[in-house]
Amino acid sequence: MTPIDSAVWEATLERLLDDVYTFAMTGPRRDNDWGRDILAVMDRSVTDPRGWQTLEWQIDKEGRENVRPSFPFLPLTAEQVHEWTHPVTASAAAELLASLTQEWFFEGCPVRTRADHDHVLADARMVLSRFGADAAFRTSSDLARTSTAPDFLAGDLAGGRAFTDYVMDLGLIAVSADEVGVFWSFNAN
Repeated sequence: MTPIDSAVWEATLERLLDDVYTFAMTGPRRDNDWGRDILAVMDRSVTDPRGWQTLEWQIDKEGRENVRPSFPFLPLTAEQVHEWTHPVTASAAAELLASLTQEWFFEGCPVRTRADHDHVLADARMVLSRFGADAAFRTSSDLARTSTAPDFLAGDLAGGRAFTDYVMDLGLIAVSADEVGVFWSFNAN
């Protein structure tokens, strides 16, 4: 696998998530409780520790200015982030990140049936490689309630506990010794 640097990160992140309503941001690990670090990313009180690109839609910027700093995320506690997410393996995390590229109910060709299936998965693995081999991953998906290795590509996207005011949302959290990442997809109805 190509080592990840800012150019690879930017190109891969854009290929994966730039065409769907997603939030993709990273931040430093500053607290013993990674949940607090995740909240800092969600409310944009920190920036990417490497200065690399993040993705945020214009509607989020407007909501942050007019609704709350964490928009579209609800005001949460670190305890809620822990309780409302479930651990997943690195392989399952890559599948989930790949599945965030589809448009929920409107996708005519979900990731599992796309001709570029292998490329999308490779891009997802590349993005997550930033966090290192010892990274931990968590998701809000209900599919991870009973398994750390659910098959996120077997069916359509399915949410879990809502982290936003939207009808459905689905997220992936990456935690390493030095950084955290928040990747979220929204069905903004």
